[in-house]
Amino acid sequence: MFVSPAPSLWLTLAFSAALCVSLLVRFWLATRQIRHVALNRQTVPPAFSAEISLAAHQKAADYTITKTRFGLLELALGSAVLLAWTLLGGLNALNQGLLEWLGGGMAQQLALLAGFALISGLIDLPLTLYQTFVIEHRFGFNKMTLRLWLADLLKSTLMGLVIGLPIAALILWLMGSAGRYWWLWAWGSWMGFNLLLLLIYPTFIAPLFNKFQPLDDESLKTRVTALMQRCGFAAKGLFVMDGSKRSAHANAYFTGFGASKRVVFYDTLLRQLEPGEVEAVLAHELGHFRHRHVLKRMASLFALSLVGFALLGWLSGQSWFYAGLGVTPNLGNNLGAPNDALALLLFVLAVPVFSFFVAPVLAQFSRKHEFEADAYAIAQTSGHSLAQALLKLYKDNASTLTPDPLYVKFYYSHPPASERLARMAA
Repeated sequence: MFVSPAPSLWLTLAFSAALCVSLLVRFWLATRQIRHVALNRQTVPPAFSAEISLAAHQKAADYTITKTRFGLLELALGSAVLLAWTLLGGLNALNQGLLEWLGGGMAQQLALLAGFALISGLIDLPLTLYQTFVIEHRFGFNKMTLRLWLADLLKSTLMGLVIGLPIAALILWLMGSAGRYWWLWAWGSWMGFNLLLLLIYPTFIAPLFNKFQPLDDESLKTRVTALMQRCGFAAKGLFVMDGSKRSAHANAYFTGFGASKRVVFYDTLLRQLEPGEVEAVLAHELGHFRHRHVLKRMASLFALSLVGFALLGWLSGQSWFYAGLGVTPNLGNNLGAPNDALALLLFVLAVPVFSFFVAPVLAQFSRKHEFEADAYAIAQTSGHSLAQALLKLYKDNASTLTPDPLYVKFYYSHPPASERLARMAA
């Protein structure tokens, strides 16, 4: 007589299979990227030969290959840590140890979340240090001192405690007290929390890490203000951020929400680009607002998070969900300890393994949005200025001009330079 495996075994098999397949796909794509970039390292693509030197092209190739190889190391370590937390019993051991120490209750659940975050952070610490002070330094991008890095780490940790623990406590309380549809209340609280962060980030959080000075170039300010007026866009202010104290990479972005929106330029961007090129880059960012890309992404985030909370609401009540991922659910003999923190952590660990396979779809939508923003920028400013700005940014950020096409389709949120410039010319 055939006896079907228990649901927990099916989950273990599905999780293991998804992890193995995603690992193989990631490894295959990374090796394709390394090989493709290396094969094209010796020759600048004809479309860029007048603007990009062979030395700059080779630096971008070497930087890309180094980062991709380092990514393979991160992938291997991350997968091993994931297995250790789940099927090998790490999360279960941490939970049982905290139960014996603190008993069941909110304190134990918050300690479980904090302990998981602390251990995960310590495991990632050597890789973060190596990436910042070895790889980024080798290619001339890192400007951060060890003292500044430690200060950032301390501030980030404190911010995580001050902001993260209260929202975690609220969600855990809702899971235990709000009844069958707790996940709907938790979703509403989570969305409200994210909107609140959008409002307070520019004014209260970002200044803890960087200095923001009002844009004092009157000529550029007049040019940018005129552009924003033509586009029907209002912001609270134009600011320059001291990004150069951490990195040589350049960028510009909008931050905030509603009336708190502000335009932020990296000081490195203003040093590298001409005023017309800065205007074109800003017009590209305005294109995202004109096409409602930001609202669409927020709506997608809201919808996906609602599905996620609903799924968590169901899974958190299934014993096979815990057993299938290597955790023994808390039972009555464990002081009546709830499973809520365990459910949250298991969900956070398992979902990326399965959602990895929809990454190409999300990347495709993102690249489509970038093309639309480029087209809007060309309609509002000079297409030549936008093209020159992109070339400078690709060069100064050491972005490869010859990525593997399949790697691009799977990972790239922005189209490669060749595709963007060809679309602009068309």
